Amino acid sequence: MYSGLQFASYYGDHMVLQKAPERAVLWGYGPDDTEVTVFLSGGPFTNNAPAVSVAAGKWRMTLDPMEAGGPYNVTAVLQNNHSITLTDVLFGDVWLCGGQSNMAFTTSLVFKASEELALASKFLQEWRCPGLSPQQVWIGSGVMGEDFKHYSAVCWMFGRHLYKALKYPIGLVTSCWGGTPVEAWSSPRALKHCDLDRINGIPMPYTPSMYLSKRTNSVVECHDPSTSQHDLWYQVCLYICPEVSTYIKASLSEGFPNIRWHQTADYGFAPNLRMKNTFMAVAMDLGDEMSPFGSIHPRDKQGVAYRLSLGARAVAYGEEGVSFQGPFPSRVLVNDQYLNIIYNQRIFVAQSKDIFQKVWVPAPILQWGVNAVQVYTNYCSMDNVAGLRYAWRDWPCDFKACPVYSADGVLPAPPFTLNRWPDEQ
Repeated sequence: MYSGLQFASYYGDHMVLQKAPERAVLWGYGPDDTEVTVFLSGGPFTNNAPAVSVAAGKWRMTLDPMEAGGPYNVTAVLQNNHSITLTDVLFGDVWLCGGQSNMAFTTSLVFKASEELALASKFLQEWRCPGLSPQQVWIGSGVMGEDFKHYSAVCWMFGRHLYKALKYPIGLVTSCWGGTPVEAWSSPRALKHCDLDRINGIPMPYTPSMYLSKRTNSVVECHDPSTSQHDLWYQVCLYICPEVSTYIKASLSEGFPNIRWHQTADYGFAPNLRMKNTFMAVAMDLGDEMSPFGSIHPRDKQGVAYRLSLGARAVAYGEEGVSFQGPFPSRVLVNDQYLNIIYNQRIFVAQSKDIFQKVWVPAPILQWGVNAVQVYTNYCSMDNVAGLRYAWRDWPCDFKACPVYSADGVLPAPPFTLNRWPDEQ
């Protein structure tokens, strides 16, 4: 007999709920003027929450904080003893992966796709909620179906790296829409705080009433935001995300370099004073000129995902000793014939004639040391040098071949622009 008791559509068997210290939320539907009780069974801990009332056909339950692990059976019981159960439910960390077409870029399209798909079958379970809604995945164990080839490559590989480091379940939710700005996924409160209702006195083309209700409410609301602890964004973005990649090789446009700089609130790196709980992966060395999907959609998502996972471990989880940022200048020493750029860490350097620029002519790398690069100023007298910038191009370097990396060659130095010298010698 049908009782009318249901979980919301995105709850299902084999899922991950957010672990402690957060409190996972469960909700669903039922007949009015009744009560629903939820309890856990089968795992190392029990969680018998007080009954909640059904109002306007909905019920909502907040569980006590649960440590990572499982599996559990989650059972909702109506007061007339009708019940429904979710099986094989784990507690872990849940990440919401949002963004544009590069986050939507599927695992079947990346370099070495067959290897990634074979590896995925050892980690994942996947389900979908109906209609215009996110895809959800948990990482731990299980067997994937063919549908996983259509799942976000960056989200999956990011979660895989986190699971290997953290050793407990990672839940992944993707909610992507090609071409959408991050403002379209922001709440009206956030937009008002950032004064984004109008730009230069002109109303935004996509106002919350026109746009957010169609994106945030229809897509993200399928996954209750209170049940996830972390967010990941990929493309031309403002917060937890990769630095924007490349577009046109040999382009003289400064559009993409300017976007990269403004992504960091003009600091050149994240976290910073304005973006304290934010991490970023530099992606300017992962260009793919021959991508059949256009150069703005590079196929190497492995590098992006790995670099993002390092940021997550260092910033979101506070793991000590994890290097997640490329070298960044701490001082510039001035001499009659050269500039000596002192970096904040040990570096790996390759020769370049024009990756550095002095306002704005090439400044060839003359020599380098453990944490410093010396550039030549012959093209411009030192009295006339007013600034220095690095990698200030749409496509600054070939694939994983920028001139300056961390000492292990893994993390590229991000672009920077300096308009005065912090130090002189």
